[in-house]
Amino acid sequence: MDKLLQLLSTNSGFTTGEIATMLGEPEDYIKAQIKEYENKGIIKGYQAVVNRDELDDGDVEALIELKVTPKKETGFDEMAERCMSFEEVESVYLMAGAYDFALIVRGETMQDIAMFVAKKLSTIDGVLSTATHFIMRRYKDRGMNLIDFGDRTDGRNLIL
Repeated sequence: MDKLLQLLSTNSGFTTGEIATMLGEPEDYIKAQIKEYENKGIIKGYQAVVNRDELDDGDVEALIELKVTPKKETGFDEMAERCMSFEEVESVYLMAGAYDFALIVRGETMQDIAMFVAKKLSTIDGVLSTATHFIMRRYKDRGMNLIDFGDRTDGRNLIL
């Protein structure tokens, strides 16, 4: 990944002027490069990293693994498209290993997610098995530390 994309991945709130200064490039070049990345679909959007543990919305999040039978004509794409169509599903990843897909799913309660898996996800033709892992706490998300271990009040030190 080039340095411009790394900077934007770290903090999409940088101005083009700040990026130009950090990279030692003219601002017009940076603007043009960003526009080119957007036009090519390399940059798909800009999002804030939200520390959901600090929200009072009560939402529950789970990582759900799926083992599936790929279709002869479409491979895994048809299953990915089907999973993406559910509003509860935030992310879909094709993986190597014991399971074929990892889904990040959000619901109001653990029961909502369990019902989603039982009634919607596991009933899809081609789904062989699922494994649900509820996310209890996030420590780091998309490169951003969400917990500051330097503010410990219990006297423990973090050893790196």
